[in-house]
Amino acid sequence: MLDEFKKFIMKGNVLDLAVGVIIGAAFGKIVNSAVNDIIMPIIGLVMGKVDFSNLFISLSDTSYPTVAAAKAAGVPTINYGIFINSTLDFLIMAIVIFIIIKAANKARKDEEPAPAPVTRECPFCRSPLHEEATRCPNCTSQL
Repeated sequence: MLDEFKKFIMKGNVLDLAVGVIIGAAFGKIVNSAVNDIIMPIIGLVMGKVDFSNLFISLSDTSYPTVAAAKAAGVPTINYGIFINSTLDFLIMAIVIFIIIKAANKARKDEEPAPAPVTRECPFCRSPLHEEATRCPNCTSQL
């Protein structure tokens, strides 16, 4: 069973998947930081100094200045500002992945070999001929 597991793990697809997941997780952290530390502060400034991470609805009669204060008091909250941040994370990640896949598909198209020249068969010796040939190079028959 250990040998079988070792063969499974060493397959190329499993290793490729593991590398992809690790790189994806690291890339997700970068996008999350870009949204939370760069994009959302700019959007918040343009919208009148709004801090999206502290946009919430308290589900109690008491109001709280921040999400952290409401959570410390044990009050349930609807954190729609954090939801907006997460949605922007997703959209940015989806756009970047779309661009990467589009570039990879374009590169893959460039790598495809040129199609083989169109050929036909000599009616006399059955050897392959170029479509525009007028004489067979093998049996020298007039076509």
